[in-house]
Amino acid sequence: MTDRVYPSAKPAAAAAANPAFPATKAQLYGATRPTYRPQPHHRRRSKRRCCCTFCFWLILTALVLLLLLGIAGTVFYLLYRPHRPTFTVTSLKLSYLNLTSSSTLNSRFDVTVSATNPNKKILFAYDPTSISILSGNVDVGDGTVPAFLHGKKNTTLIRTSIVTTGHALQSEDASQLKSSMKSKNGLPLKVNLETKVKAKMGNLKTPKVGIRVSCDGIRVTLPSGKKAATASTSNAKCNVDVRFKIWKWTI
Repeated sequence: MTDRVYPSAKPAAAAAANPAFPATKAQLYGATRPTYRPQPHHRRRSKRRCCCTFCFWLILTALVLLLLLGIAGTVFYLLYRPHRPTFTVTSLKLSYLNLTSSSTLNSRFDVTVSATNPNKKILFAYDPTSISILSGNVDVGDGTVPAFLHGKKNTTLIRTSIVTTGHALQSEDASQLKSSMKSKNGLPLKVNLETKVKAKMGNLKTPKVGIRVSCDGIRVTLPSGKKAATASTSNAKCNVDVRFKIWKWTI
């Protein structure tokens, strides 16, 4: 009697481990899907390169222009040694200063301003100059000086008479002026000049620039009779400010 040999359990286990089912769509797609490789963005790189190149040349051009301006300014200074003109109030006389009950002002000032040009190779051409006299913040007189040419190494005396008749003041300004007129130390005054000037160096002319001259530290007592009172100008100091106009702004 022969023994029956039954099939081993191993083939069945192997079959169970690897069932013969058809592959799913996901498996097929994953097997045939090519590997993703990002492509370089040539356009973005080219734009960045163009932008960087433009910025580089722009900065380089600006630096070259600044260097050329610096060289030109140095050469100009060495050739001409430019200096600002100076101003001094040499004389101021007050003939009368009346303030009526209706806050109306009448006054007369005789002013002499000394303008000095310290330059050897530069002369100045001034436009008509406006002169105003203030006591505190109150305008007590306004006048105009004609245009003039300021020669090299020259001192020019600017003389003018400023007469004010029937000038109405605001109530606050009238009160402030009345208080200043009663001061024992005299009436404090300030002289302001404002004009435009251009410099001439041979055939070379600069554009016109505005200047403002402010002279402070002047005091005068009110005249008691017909004789004009002479102001004290020993402590007067004048500051010169250059004013540039850029579009609508003045600096």
